[in-house]
Amino acid sequence: MRLALAEAVRAPETGDVPVGAVVLGPDGAVIGRGRNEREATGDPTAHAEVLAVREAARAVGEWRLTGCTLVVTLEPCTMCAGAIVLSRLDRVVYGALDEKAGAAGSLWDVVRDRRLNHRPEVIPGVLAPDCAALLTTFFRSH
Repeated sequence: MRLALAEAVRAPETGDVPVGAVVLGPDGAVIGRGRNEREATGDPTAHAEVLAVREAARAVGEWRLTGCTLVVTLEPCTMCAGAIVLSRLDRVVYGALDEKAGAAGSLWDVVRDRRLNHRPEVIPGVLAPDCAALLTTFFRSH
């Protein structure tokens, strides 16, 4: 999570919300990194999770990220939850809850929806106070 936090800290440099993510390969090595870049790129899909998953898929050489773990500072939204399921990640670890848009247990639970063909393990609340503080500080200043 500290690696994801390091990515998140860089996002406000471009006016983006401080969310960061890393994808760990089956051996625990970082194979993808991302931070929010919607403001920087004008791309509505440029969430930290999506960017980290894209980079990981390039590193692996295919779209299936079986055996991999996504670590992200904020609970994924519905778009990112869909990307997690469709990329076949084994697990998602997140820090702060997102009570307004969370789709991994808070508002929705897309990631573990039994109607879908893949349901990653979800580990919430890792370094949640640190992740939440970063977001609170950002939004107080904006």
